[in-house]
Amino acid sequence: MDLTDQELLQQFKNPETQNYAFNLLVRQYQKRLYWHIRKILLDHDDTDDVLQNTFIKVWKNLANFKGDSQLYTWLYRIATNESITFLNSKKKRAGIPLDDVSTFLANTVQSDSYFKGDEIQAKLQKAILTLPDKQRIVFNMRYFDAMKYEEMSDILETSVGALKASYHHAVKKIEHYLTSN
Repeated sequence: MDLTDQELLQQFKNPETQNYAFNLLVRQYQKRLYWHIRKILLDHDDTDDVLQNTFIKVWKNLANFKGDSQLYTWLYRIATNESITFLNSKKKRAGIPLDDVSTFLANTVQSDSYFKGDEIQAKLQKAILTLPDKQRIVFNMRYFDAMKYEEMSDILETSVGALKASYHHAVKKIEHYLTSN
């Protein structure tokens, strides 16, 4: 049974139904957040870790959610920030310069037993990985999730104009990669 965001929040504020409401929230958003995080991190195990961290952060902060944005937007913002933090931490631990992550992530795609894509999908993923993190996230949200720029703006706390420019540059870079490789 899916509840509206308002109903979930009401149930969460009641100590007697708090755990139930949180479990429903996890069930309602877990799959979408998993795939959002997975597109950023690529690795299944890393994605599971970040998803768990995301829901821990949600549990700790849901009572303070003011409703200024949609619950979905707020959850995506937390998941995105947790993903970026994790990726930066992993890059530092692996000794990879923060600007040179595409080779590292491309190897992750090839060695990931959960990646079931064909050769064309693998090539697209490698092209996407050549993008800077923020452009890659914007491209994934727009291209794969068909997210509206206004929603992305709320999640990433960036102007719609900047997002449109990022997406445009990302598409051009991907096109260039695909035609030259």
